[in-house]
Amino acid sequence: MTFSARSNQPISDMPQQVSNLIRYRIALVIYLACCWLGPSASVSGQIRFENYTERAGIDFVHTDGSSGKYYLVESMSAGVALLDYDIDGDLDIYFLNGAPIDSPNSNPATNALYRNDGGFRFTNVTKEAGVDNAGMSLGVATADFDNDGLPDIYVNNYAGNCFYRNNGDGTFDDIAKDTQTACSDLIGGGVCFLDIENDGDLDLYVANYIKFDLENHRPHIHKGLPAYPSPMSFQPEPDRLFRNVGDGTFEDWSNEAGVLNQAGRGMGVLAFDFDADGDQDIFVANDTQENHLLVNDGAGRFTEDGLFAGLAYDFRGKAQASMGVDIADFNGDGLQDLVVTSFLEEFTTIYQNQGAGVFEDATLRSGTGEATFPHVTWGLAALDADNDTIVDLVVGTGDLDDRRTSRGGASTATGFRVADVMLRGDGRGRFSDLKADWGEAARTLQSTRGLVAGDLDNDGRVDIVALGARGRPAVLRNTTANTNNWISLSLVGDSQRSAIGSRVTAVVGGKELTRIVLAGRSYQSCSSQKLCIGVGGESSPIDVAILWPDGSRSAHSIATNTQVVVLHPSLSPPQAGHFDSPDSDP
Repeated sequence: MTFSARSNQPISDMPQQVSNLIRYRIALVIYLACCWLGPSASVSGQIRFENYTERAGIDFVHTDGSSGKYYLVESMSAGVALLDYDIDGDLDIYFLNGAPIDSPNSNPATNALYRNDGGFRFTNVTKEAGVDNAGMSLGVATADFDNDGLPDIYVNNYAGNCFYRNNGDGTFDDIAKDTQTACSDLIGGGVCFLDIENDGDLDLYVANYIKFDLENHRPHIHKGLPAYPSPMSFQPEPDRLFRNVGDGTFEDWSNEAGVLNQAGRGMGVLAFDFDADGDQDIFVANDTQENHLLVNDGAGRFTEDGLFAGLAYDFRGKAQASMGVDIADFNGDGLQDLVVTSFLEEFTTIYQNQGAGVFEDATLRSGTGEATFPHVTWGLAALDADNDTIVDLVVGTGDLDDRRTSRGGASTATGFRVADVMLRGDGRGRFSDLKADWGEAARTLQSTRGLVAGDLDNDGRVDIVALGARGRPAVLRNTTANTNNWISLSLVGDSQRSAIGSRVTAVVGGKELTRIVLAGRSYQSCSSQKLCIGVGGESSPIDVAILWPDGSRSAHSIATNTQVVVLHPSLSPPQAGHFDSPDSDP
C-alpha cells in the first residue's frame, strides 16, 4: 500500500489529495504553454558560482541528530546566518547544527562560527567566541538588539533557545534565560528581529512549529518501513513575540500582541511593512496550513490578515507546506513581491504585490514552477547575481530523508542530494531556469536547508552559503565576469543601530531599484544586512534615497563600485565612510 509524502493516509483513501496532484500537473502544463508563448528577455553574459567551501577553509559538517526513531524535527535542521560579528567589514558565517533530541548531552557536534579573514578565507572561532551550542538548532537571526554597535545572535532550538550578546572582544554571552526568551519547552522555527512600535528597540519574533511529546512519539510507516510522520499528525504551536523593554531585557508580549491566537506550524518568517503604513508587519510561512500575515496597528498589536491579503493560500485556494520566504521587486513596479518555497509537487510561489497590502499569486506566469515542482524547496535568496539591475532567485532543494528517497518516494522526486536551482529574472516578473549553466555550483549536490546571500569578499558580487543536511555546506563564490557596476551600502541607524526595516532606493537610468534591510528571512536563516545593488552599465554616481525606520529621509550620491557606510541623518553630518579595497578577483 502506498502512502502520501505528507500524510498518514493511503492514496486509495485520499481522493482529494490525488485530485490536488492532478490539478498541479494540469497547472504545470498551463505554465509550460505560457513559457512557450511568452517573450523571453535578452540578457548578455553568464552567471557563474564556484564551490569554494574547501578553499575557503570551511570544514563544518552538519548532523541532524538522526536516531533511527524518525523524529520529525530532525528533518528540519537547520538555518545559517551572515553577520560581521567583529566589525572589520567582512561578513562572517554562523552555521547551525542538529543533535539527538532524546539524548542531547551525547552530541559532540555544535553550531559553528567562522571568522572571515579576507581573501575568501575563514577560520573556525566557535570555541573562543562562546557560541558552541550543542542542542538541536533550527532557526537563527542576527541584529544589534541593545544598540551598542555590535550584532547579536538569537538561535531558535528544540527545548531551549540561545540568545548570544556580543561583548565586542570576539566573545558572546548567552543571555536567553536572563532575558526570559529561552522558550525551553518549544520546538522553534524561523526567527526575526523587528521594531514593533518604532521606539528604537528591536523586538523579537520567534516562530514555533508543532506540539511534540517525546515519550509518545510513534514513527510513520512508509512502504512498510519507518519514516518521518506528517506535520499534520501534530497540533500547531503558537509563536512568541518578545518586546524589548529597552534596558537589555524583554517581556513576553505574545498575548497582548494577539500572537497566541494564531497557532501555526511556523518555519520561515520575515518582517516588512506589507501595507505601507509605516510599521513592520510579520509574515509566517506555515507548514501544511494557511500562511499568516500579522498586520501591525503601530502599537505592537497585530491582526491576522493573510486571507484578505492573498497570502494565506496558493492560486488553487489550498494551503501549501510553506518553508522559506523572501521579498524583492521581481517585476520592476516599485513594490516588494513575496516568494515562498514549499514541498515537492508544489510550486515555489510568487505573490505579486498589487499595492494597498494586497497580493496576487503570479506563479504560473512567473516561471518558477517547472524547475521547483519536483523538489522539496527550503532556503532561498532574491539577489542580482550578475549586477544587471534585475533580481534573480536561487532556491535550495533536497528531500527530507535519503532513506525515504532510496525506497522510492513520490514519482517526480529527484533525490535527497540534488543541485540547487538558479532562476534568472527578466525584470518583468518572469524567470528562466539556468539548469546546469551557472558554474560549478550547478554540480554541487546536497540537501539544502538554510540558504543566505551576501558579498563575502567585498568585490560587489553577491555570494551564496547553503547549509546541507547531513553533510558539508556549500560556500558558493560569485565569479560572474562582466562589466556591470554596483554599489554596496551598510546602514547605521540612530536609536536603532541595525536600521532594520530601512528602505533603500537607487535610481538607475530612470529605474528605481529598492532593497529592504531585514533581520530574518529564507528558511530559518538570516542573510546579510549589507545591501548590494547592481547598477548595470551605469558609471556615473548613483542617486540613493533612504527611508529610515523612524520616518527620517536622506539622499546620497554614491560612486559606482564602492562600498559605503551610511549614517542616519541625526548622526551629524550625514556621510559615507569607505571600507578597505575589495579583495582581488579569483
